[in-house]
Amino acid sequence: MAEIVSSPLAGKTVVVTRAAAQSGKLLEELTARQAKVKLLPLVSFAPPEDFAAVDAALTRIDSFDWIVFTSANAVQAVERRRQQLARDLALPPAQPRTAAVGPATAEEAEHAGFSVDYVATNHSGAGLAAELKEELAGQNVLLPRSDRANLDLPAALRRSGAVVTEVVAYRTLPPSEADRDSVKESLKERADAILFFSPSAVHNFMELLGRERWEAMQGRTVMVAIGPTTARALSAAGVQRIARAADTTAQSVVEALEGHLARTRRRSTAGVEQG
Repeated sequence: MAEIVSSPLAGKTVVVTRAAAQSGKLLEELTARQAKVKLLPLVSFAPPEDFAAVDAALTRIDSFDWIVFTSANAVQAVERRRQQLARDLALPPAQPRTAAVGPATAEEAEHAGFSVDYVATNHSGAGLAAELKEELAGQNVLLPRSDRANLDLPAALRRSGAVVTEVVAYRTLPPSEADRDSVKESLKERADAILFFSPSAVHNFMELLGRERWEAMQGRTVMVAIGPTTARALSAAGVQRIARAADTTAQSVVEALEGHLARTRRRSTAGVEQG
C-alpha cells in the first residue's frame, strides 16, 4: 500500500480497543497514514459455558430458513464449533439463507463458506430486522450471538413473525487484571482518538479509567464509534464529540476519523484567522 503523507492522522496517537488479530486491515490503514497506533484490547472472547444449544442448532442446520450474523465473532464461533464437531455445512443453495449486519461480517461469513443473501443497509441488528421484516415472517431463524448481546434484535425478529432460535455461540469477557494494568499504564500518555467497536468496550473503558478521567478526556480526545449501537453507548456515557463510522470496514473507520480531524482543523484555522 502506498504511503499516505497528507492525512490528518499523521502523527496522531490512535487507540484501538480490540486485539491485533481482529484489526489487521485497520492497523494497515492507520499505519499507512502515519498514525501512532496503540492496541488496548478491552474485551476478550471465550467459548460458551455449555455447547448444547449450539450443537443442537448445528445438528439440524438444514431446518432453518435463515442464519442471522450480527458480528464477525459470531461467524468465527459457529465455524470453529462446526470444525470441532466435523459437521458438514455444505448447505442446499436456498436454505438456509444468510443475513449479515454489515460488510465486515458478510466478508467473514463468506470466508467461512456461507453464501450471504443480505447485508443490512443500516448496520445494526435493529436495522437488519426492519429491512428484512417481510422476508422473515413465518421463517425459522438461527441467531448465534454473544452472551452479552442486546436483547432488542431477537424481540424485533419475533415481532416480524420469525421463529427465532437464539444460541450463545461465545462469551464476551472484560479485560484480565494484567490487561487492566496495561490499559492504565498506556493511557498515561495523551490519546488523540480512541476507537470503540462495541458497547462492552465503552463500559469496560469507563470502568478502568474512572468517571473523572473519562470526563476530562472529552475535550481533547475523539471517540470513534463503529456501528450505531456503540455510538448510542458513547452518547449515553456523556460523550458529545463522536465520529461515527458509516460501516464496520477499515476504510470506513479511517474515513470517519480523518473527516472529523479535518473538520476540527478547519474550524481551528478559521478561528485563528478571525482572531
